[in-house]
Amino acid sequence: MQPDVIIIGSGMGGATLAAALAPTGRRILILERGEHLSPSDHDRDAEAIFKRGVFRPEETWLDGAGRPFNPGNYYNVGGNSKFYGAALIRYREADFGPARHSGGTTPGWPISYDTIEPDYQAAEQLYAVRGATGTDPTEPAHSGDYAHGPVPDEPDIADLRARLTKAGFHPSSIPLGLDIDRWLSAGQTTWDAYPNTCGGKMDAETCGLKAALAHPNVELRTGCHALRIEVSGDVVSGVVIKTAQGVETLRAPLVVLAAGAVQSAALLLGSANEECPAGVANRSDQVGRNFMNHNCSAVIALHPLRRNRCVYQKTLMMNDFYLESNAHPPLGNVQMLGKITGAILAANSNLPCWLAHMIAARSFDFYAMSEDLPNPNSRVTVQGGQIKLDWQRSNWDAHLQLVAKLKQALRKIGFPIVISQAFDRRTPSHQCGTARMGADPTSSVVDTFCRSHDHKNLFIVDASVLPTSAAVNPALTIAALALRAGRHIQETDFAA
Repeated sequence: MQPDVIIIGSGMGGATLAAALAPTGRRILILERGEHLSPSDHDRDAEAIFKRGVFRPEETWLDGAGRPFNPGNYYNVGGNSKFYGAALIRYREADFGPARHSGGTTPGWPISYDTIEPDYQAAEQLYAVRGATGTDPTEPAHSGDYAHGPVPDEPDIADLRARLTKAGFHPSSIPLGLDIDRWLSAGQTTWDAYPNTCGGKMDAETCGLKAALAHPNVELRTGCHALRIEVSGDVVSGVVIKTAQGVETLRAPLVVLAAGAVQSAALLLGSANEECPAGVANRSDQVGRNFMNHNCSAVIALHPLRRNRCVYQKTLMMNDFYLESNAHPPLGNVQMLGKITGAILAANSNLPCWLAHMIAARSFDFYAMSEDLPNPNSRVTVQGGQIKLDWQRSNWDAHLQLVAKLKQALRKIGFPIVISQAFDRRTPSHQCGTARMGADPTSSVVDTFCRSHDHKNLFIVDASVLPTSAAVNPALTIAALALRAGRHIQETDFAA
């Protein structure tokens, strides 16, 4: 078909926008670099996933010093969401305004929480989020309830929740896109970092693409690697792709880029030509800049005489240290990791297998996450066709404070041993920020509806547009922004 809309990428942003536009009757072509994930013997094999990396693509980027590394991005239908932890959390209201951190001040967003709230609500419905309001003091206002109650705590997590509450903290349920019964029926494991081939996780393919492809005017093409975006003046005139059959150029009145924060920036920069010498959509010189990647650590709490019998564990979070107070600046979010097993621990440490299994049987595993602040010198560039990611981590002192406060809290509730390990650049912890949203075309890449300032028929709807990283998982915010962009396209009859 001759498309009216081309969407590059089938992850959370691209799939959600396709779902939003599908009922309009527009002919929508979704291009995905990878293929569908098929069920395999590796799907619930911790050693295969965490030690042998069977699902990680053989891809190399360069770091800021020019050293090669494997970034751990995934290329498949549904994008990285096929492996995500399914935490679909709203940014807090304060995240949309300027905020002082120990590492600097964030600039705030060009829109308020109230502006995007209806889209958060719609995204929670599309992704069938399980959750509950009223237990987290930082929870922003909701215009409606969750469609489903929270995923239930396992008994040992229910006990953990009670002990945290008794100690004066405010644990709450993680809003999750998960059908727990369907997930567990395919294997007794957690879902965090495991591939979703059973439909148990509400990811971009399971929800967004499924809704879009229910309409006959939507087509998904896999194995399509976007090489270049062509422009003519202020209009995108074509998308050059490579497939198994060769190179071809596709054209549509509306082009949407949703390849992820790094790949979207790399595609725009790599499309430089005489008209756009610094790259497409880059008159501001902001494409690729302000790269952010959450500061994250695994924190493991142990009691030698207490076993953790959980299978999945990931139902509890705590935001007591999230907002600024008289005692501390904003520090971040704490949530449970998916249950670490002996195989996972052995694959990520030098521990002998017997000791790793003994520790994992007794560990309660937490994920401490702090905001990484935007910095124009933290950036994606393209050198000789290869991606270079010079991530300049910021706000690290705040993260160390968060980890210290979490350790103190866990010792207070009865864990004598608490250890931590920071995640490094090989773990893609919510990459964002390389095509930031803003009202000023000289300092931003897209407007408040995710439309390029430079090219009137180009939209960007992935994590690259986020002005700040906040300190919660970005998936729901990406979906909400995509729904907002889709509504704007319909209301303005753009490229009808």
